[in-house]
Amino acid sequence: MDTTIENKVTQWLKGGFDAETVAAVQKLQQGNPEELADAFYRNLEFGTGGLRGIMGVGTNRMNKYTVGMATQGFANYLKKTVKGEIKIAIAHDSRNNSRFFAEVTANVMAANGIKVFLFERLRPTPELSFTIRHLKCQGGVVLTASHNPKEYNGYKAYWDDGGQLVPPHDKDVIKEVEKIAGIDAVKWTGGEANITLIGKEVDEAYLQMLKGLSINPDVIAAQHDMKIVYTPIHGTGITLVPEILQRFGFTNVHIVEEQATPDGNFPTVVYPNPEEAEAMSMGLKKAKELDAAILLGTDPDADRVGIAVKDLKGEWILLNGNQTAVLLFNYIIEGRKKKGLSGPTDFVGKTVVTSDLIDVFAAKNGVNCYNVLTGFKWIADMIREKEGKEKFICGGEESYGYMIGDNVRDKDAVASVAMICEMAAYARNEGRSLYEQLIDIYVKYGFYKEQLISITKKGMKGADEIAEMMRTYRDAPPATINGSPVVKLYDYQLQQAKDLKTGATQAITLPKSNVLQFILEDGSKISARPSGTEPKIKFYFSVQQPLPQASDFDKVNTLLDQRIQGIIKDMKLK
Repeated sequence: MDTTIENKVTQWLKGGFDAETVAAVQKLQQGNPEELADAFYRNLEFGTGGLRGIMGVGTNRMNKYTVGMATQGFANYLKKTVKGEIKIAIAHDSRNNSRFFAEVTANVMAANGIKVFLFERLRPTPELSFTIRHLKCQGGVVLTASHNPKEYNGYKAYWDDGGQLVPPHDKDVIKEVEKIAGIDAVKWTGGEANITLIGKEVDEAYLQMLKGLSINPDVIAAQHDMKIVYTPIHGTGITLVPEILQRFGFTNVHIVEEQATPDGNFPTVVYPNPEEAEAMSMGLKKAKELDAAILLGTDPDADRVGIAVKDLKGEWILLNGNQTAVLLFNYIIEGRKKKGLSGPTDFVGKTVVTSDLIDVFAAKNGVNCYNVLTGFKWIADMIREKEGKEKFICGGEESYGYMIGDNVRDKDAVASVAMICEMAAYARNEGRSLYEQLIDIYVKYGFYKEQLISITKKGMKGADEIAEMMRTYRDAPPATINGSPVVKLYDYQLQQAKDLKTGATQAITLPKSNVLQFILEDGSKISARPSGTEPKIKFYFSVQQPLPQASDFDKVNTLLDQRIQGIIKDMKLK
């Protein structure tokens, strides 16, 4: 075993850790050296979603000690950086140990003399972001692993704008954590008087803000009985989503009862992720039984939402995150325009791997669309940068996360569910379905079709394999993909866009990130990106074609499907 790993293991055996932890390390030593190595070969780091990992003993695991040391580092950084009183808000989701980790975080912060606002029980992540701004806190933490499997938990750290940590704060917090030699450097207890429990009063402020996002309340009044099915998939959405739908004016909402109770074991699903058809299957069954207008499902911390609607044949289908984003952005942009709410400084934001169709219709409507790196913290960072100069309308990413208005600075499935239902009610009021609305957008602006493939590579070996894949693509990019020449390579790690025909280069002004994008002559775009939160490498495919009329939809849809499959086959990804 590597000497560094051995030293870490020894420290956990002899460094004053509790008896239960020592016994668990010894058990791994004796019976599972491979898992022991994986548990200690590195320290958990802040990625696009903060600190996230499998729960268990070790430096590469989520446990009391890694949470405590991360919190001490964050507290030290706050005390170094902030002048005067420091306030922090803390929330957690329904996962196993989330409440325990939230209380550990609260106790360490409080012991450091920081005033803590701790939610009395589970709450959606977006409400934590709102609370930081509402209570004028200097930071925040939410304990969640979002949509990861039940073995995982995580720690998302926020700054005073309600957005997740971005440079230099994220790296500087890690530096402070790395300075902590052992658990004796953590202030575990002693400041309990600094902790204030919060709940319904903040809920009320958040819900009132969300209600103000509605563009067409008159349409909801006319379509209030539209049949809606909602599943929180055992997560925090149950606390506020039914309430906001009622406040928007919807009177015919049906909850998937089998998935209504918060439960960190997620007993009815393999992955508590609305991107997965399996996680939405119970909701689909109920939607079919009730002949509902729409099905919506949120992940455990209620920052992502997946939806299902009927297609042109009346069959239920799950929309992907790009399709929902296209519908939602278009509804908000055009709706604001029709209501006379739009202005010359309006802008929207999305990630570089989210559908370029949004750029197209935003430009046609006189709205700036800015692209950022993957991770909602970059959209929040962009809003902060443009505050007072331009007006943020909405933001989104293909991985089912959307944000409306700037009172929350993270993806918000509570707001999104309400606005998506309003959007569906608007379409229904016009005698249209959401699926027909989507095809109308394709006819007007072009048919963009996207697909995602995630390849899982676990442990140290997997991390090396992912790194090697990226190195090969970077050093020897393919000349053609699926018969179409690669004309441009965007390398976000080198911060350079290169024209492969002329050799000309152009600077990319976004921060460095290990992302590659290949632009083909036929307009196709392939993006490769190692996940910042999971042991995966993700490939995003985007192809496009004009759609002359709605009746051509099936034909063009088949053509684009074949193009994507051709790309996947040529790149040997399946």
